[in-house]
Amino acid sequence: MQKIDYEGKIWVLNYNNPKPLLDHAIHMLEKHGVKREDMEITETPTTKVGDIIIEIWPYELIVGRVRTIRNDSFISGTEFKIELKLDENGNYVDIL
Repeated sequence: MQKIDYEGKIWVLNYNNPKPLLDHAIHMLEKHGVKREDMEITETPTTKVGDIIIEIWPYELIVGRVRTIRNDSFISGTEFKIELKLDENGNYVDIL
């Protein structure tokens, strides 16, 4: 399992995701070495170059690092993805 290499705050982008998805995303990030107190869950991060950004999607988490900032917007490159799995009843399961 790949650990997330970070210092300081991790920005977790949450755009009105359902609670089960957000809870599972937080759980999976903890499994990948991120402390809950280091996660900043937001729609509008105030990042700087080098920060880690996590994008939540229904079937994966995309881990990226901010490469540049232009006009208050960030551009990040994908470092890796964390797959999220559902069981036959539509519940998120821990695949690690």
